[in-house]
Amino acid sequence: MLFNSSVFVVGFLPLFLAGFALAGWCWGGRAALVVLLVASLVFYGWWRPVFVPLLVGSIIGNFGLVRVMRRSRARWRFWWLVVGLVTDLGLLAWFKYAGLLVATGAGWLGVRAPDLGIVLPLGISFFTFQQVMYLVDSYRDEALVCGFLDYACFVGFFAHLLAGPIVRPREIVPQFAALDGRVRRDDLVAGLEVFLLGLAKKLVLADSLARFADPGFRAAAGGHSLSLVEAWVALLAYGAQIYFDFSGYSDMAIGLARMVGVRFPLNFRSPYQARDIADFWRRWNMTLSGFLRDYLYIPLGGNRHGAVRRNVNLMITMLLGGLWHGAAWRFMAWGGLHGLYLIVNQQWRRTGWRLPARVAQAVTVLAVLIAWVPFRADNLRACWIMLRGLCGAAGVLLPAMIVKALPILRHVVTSVPVLPYLGAARTMSVVQAAALLALTWGIILLAPDIHTLRERGRNAALVAGFAFSVQALFFAPFARPFIYFQF
Repeated sequence: MLFNSSVFVVGFLPLFLAGFALAGWCWGGRAALVVLLVASLVFYGWWRPVFVPLLVGSIIGNFGLVRVMRRSRARWRFWWLVVGLVTDLGLLAWFKYAGLLVATGAGWLGVRAPDLGIVLPLGISFFTFQQVMYLVDSYRDEALVCGFLDYACFVGFFAHLLAGPIVRPREIVPQFAALDGRVRRDDLVAGLEVFLLGLAKKLVLADSLARFADPGFRAAAGGHSLSLVEAWVALLAYGAQIYFDFSGYSDMAIGLARMVGVRFPLNFRSPYQARDIADFWRRWNMTLSGFLRDYLYIPLGGNRHGAVRRNVNLMITMLLGGLWHGAAWRFMAWGGLHGLYLIVNQQWRRTGWRLPARVAQAVTVLAVLIAWVPFRADNLRACWIMLRGLCGAAGVLLPAMIVKALPILRHVVTSVPVLPYLGAARTMSVVQAAALLALTWGIILLAPDIHTLRERGRNAALVAGFAFSVQALFFAPFARPFIYFQF
């Protein structure tokens, strides 16, 4: 079940809110949490009910392990932590990475890789990280002691179960414990506003931009060369698409939680307006960035052991962060690029030199866009084709109307009325596509994020966002899945 599907918006969500409020009014906050947990299991099982026991077993197993660890002597606590981490990460590795390891090994041996028939459970990357945090925080005595119902809702709440945000136990568990089951008007209205804005980001912006990004990357996957214009149209469209898609999902999750009085942390804060790559990671998928910093980079030693060790720790963190996104070497290439960017940024800052603000922003955006190529490309060969296109190695294609206005261009470019892999709609000209991308990127680079607008009381966009979202929701041929559902 997708947040952007009509069955969720007009079916599941109203029924859940009504059941939550009724249970809270009749029997109190504990009953309302039971409704929340049952609804979350129904939501999770809507795709494949067979994976519900996996989620339930993971929740019960980790909760029981934490209780045993808390009651154990100090010397045993570490080993209980190891058991929990090995079990959680082992399950994640089996479902997510076994196929990659088998395929890689078969490639080295020159034999055909067997089909393991493994289906990746939705959200396993996210609910595994949630439980890893609780295990580690409990070992450090930083997690609050809670009952099973609060813990199960912390892990399984449908608002963040499938694609985040990754919420800290100490931030969310006390909120579940304090819920009285009432649905307050202020929370409902505020949550609905953020949810609708997120829905508009997904349906109106992200899904429209996908029509420009997908054909270019699909052509590269098929071995077709891309011209300079084609490659940049596809990449600019994808850079904007993934931002609106994932930030839209995060906004919808934040809005859903707020409707029942739970406050999730922000996950995006105008990331493409960052002035350097470190600032980008303080703005992009902020909950994952915080997790990688606190539960991987700092335990590895952080920056406490000199510049060389810091750079190694940065690279390990980003490589593993890339691999977490998917079982493919291209994700490690994406993570490795960002690790390299962070190392270069550290060295640049040591020189004391500073670029003008807009120049620094442009360099950062360019670096991030280039890194999206291996992230989005189907394989490393397609990645190479796309990079060649971005450099103009396969030539330049411009629309006929531009060449007609500037005849001198006939000597340096090939003229076509519509780029063959631009795709979006066959009747849309390249000029129209360029205008759409220019407008979109102008908003991304210059406008404040939606939460800032909402805090300032500028809610006029809600009406338009709601109208467009409703039209797209009911008239779109199908609900396009969120990008991060694949991870």
